[in-house]
Amino acid sequence: MSIVRTSRLSVRASPGELERWNHIAHQHGHATTAHWIRVLLSSAELAGHDGSRVPDELRRIRHQLSRAGNNLNQLARSANCGDAVHCGVVLDDIEALIDQLDRIVSRSCKKPSGRTARRRCERSAVILH
Repeated sequence: MSIVRTSRLSVRASPGELERWNHIAHQHGHATTAHWIRVLLSSAELAGHDGSRVPDELRRIRHQLSRAGNNLNQLARSANCGDAVHCGVVLDDIEALIDQLDRIVSRSCKKPSGRTARRRCERSAVILH
């Protein structure tokens, strides 16, 4: 049974935006751009997502990655000076952030990217370089 749609929602777009949206809709297998927009709006409504959370999460994770990178640079500097270095915690933090980013990206994608699973190696709790 098809849904009778009598109301109209209008959005203004530049010719470039409209062309890009049409292309993306068809790339994702939607017959029309309107169908793609309906799916996006419905999924956002069901998920309780207003569009602001992902950029905020990404900014927070970027900040954390920056801090971890600074720690890694300090560890590398110490290792180059011949000091014993314990970097397992920093590497664990970076791996946790990568996992968070993967979850955010997978939530924002309609189809799985077809990526293979990241290779993981077992490592001891304390790594000395």
